[in-house]
Amino acid sequence: MRLDKYLKVSRIIKRRTVAKEACESGRVTINGKVAKPSTDVKEDDIIEISFANKVLKAKIINIAQHVKKEVAKDMYIIIEGEEDKE
Repeated sequence: MRLDKYLKVSRIIKRRTVAKEACESGRVTINGKVAKPSTDVKEDDIIEISFANKVLKAKIINIAQHVKKEVAKDMYIIIEGEEDKE
């Protein structure tokens, strides 16, 4: 699955266009390498996203084309970053 689509489907980023822009500006890395929006993601990859004043680091544990909002959080595990959402 494409990186920009994964970020949208997993609801890490709300819109695919925003996910694409984040990738194009070099704010998203996969396993330590800057990633393009079309980069394929697979299970066990580590995604790191730099937001304005924080960094989110997550491990991909599941890839699915369509998921419901309640199940989207089960697609990844947060390693560091936005853990205080709950």
